[in-house]
Amino acid sequence: MPDSLQCYRCGNSLDALTLPISREDQCPSCTVYVHCCRMCAFYEPAIAEQCREDDAEEVKNKENANFCDYFRPAAGMHDPVFARQDRDARAGFDTLFGEGPDDDGSDTDDSGSAADDLFR
Repeated sequence: MPDSLQCYRCGNSLDALTLPISREDQCPSCTVYVHCCRMCAFYEPAIAEQCREDDAEEVKNKENANFCDYFRPAAGMHDPVFARQDRDARAGFDTLFGEGPDDDGSDTDDSGSAADDLFR
């Protein structure tokens, strides 16, 4: 393939994987399965069943590994929305539990106060 494959979720290169991609192959960086609809050249979210291959069986979860015989890995399937959602979720977690990048892990009067507020 002329273009390098990138993980649909994190965008990291999948060059370390051998082709053809097997059903159990995972992204070395974020560990999502890459033999899935989201990595396929036939994946098209704007159409019914989100697949342009008419003969393919419908797959409900487009991010799970599957046995589709029509699977063709495609370059350019990375969706930056996933990276933003992951970043936002991590930031929310860090805010809730006080584990930000500048937190040294020491206990202070304010650590965990957001979590304590959940139980009041």
